[in-house]
Amino acid sequence: MSEELPPSDAGAKDAVDEVRATDADAWATAVAEDLAAEKARRRAEYGQPPVSAAEELRKLVDAVSEKLSSIQSPLFGAVAGPAAQQVVKQVVQQAKAAVEPVIERNPDVFDHLAAAGGELLAAYRSAVQAQEQRWTRPTDLHKDLDENNRDDGEGTGPGQRIDLD
Repeated sequence: MSEELPPSDAGAKDAVDEVRATDADAWATAVAEDLAAEKARRRAEYGQPPVSAAEELRKLVDAVSEKLSSIQSPLFGAVAGPAAQQVVKQVVQQAKAAVEPVIERNPDVFDHLAAAGGELLAAYRSAVQAQEQRWTRPTDLHKDLDENNRDDGEGTGPGQRIDLD
């Protein structure tokens, strides 16, 4: 008898693992394509999504610095004008240098602060609307007084009968 071993299934296992790997890649690719298509559909329907609060802060700092740099002050005169403008530019550069690292390290903080501000504003609006409704609600003062002095049929006057026993 010969000592041959039965054929191994190792080659078949490698092929199955390779098929599973390509299936997983195909699944990931299909999901990524579906996600991209959904994002494109939403962008077409609703427009561009809002930017983060950190990005809005960057835009604000850039706009303010640009505006401050472009201001020509007549108070300083022709001689001090360029020097004053240079000082303003330097201050703006320092402010941007201080703000940028904070924005880079904590972009989510600004989103949370913006959300908290929105919640505070909603709470304030709710309180003000409730108070305004109380102030503007039509009331009939005479009707309220008449209900308190209503005669229940006892006695002849508007007063109430008091039992002294």
